[in-house]
Amino acid sequence: MIQAALDWACGPGKVECSPLLQGQPCYEPDNVIAHANYAFDSYYNKMGKTPDSCDFKGVATITTSDPSHGSCIYPG
Repeated sequence: MIQAALDWACGPGKVECSPLLQGQPCYEPDNVIAHANYAFDSYYNKMGKTPDSCDFKGVATITTSDPSHGSCIYPG
């Protein structure tokens, strides 16, 4: 379910997911949870931080902590 939501965010959701590609700043850790965190956060910010934009069929939630790490800086 998380993979499907990630695929949607990076496809029809039009999130800029290039930072998640191999060799890019947000590739590591290379797992679906980390990549979904980045994509969901990007979508949430792109959509004006509305609560409805951070649900992804129940697999996402709003947090107040900044998930940025190392050279991977989350938007917003």
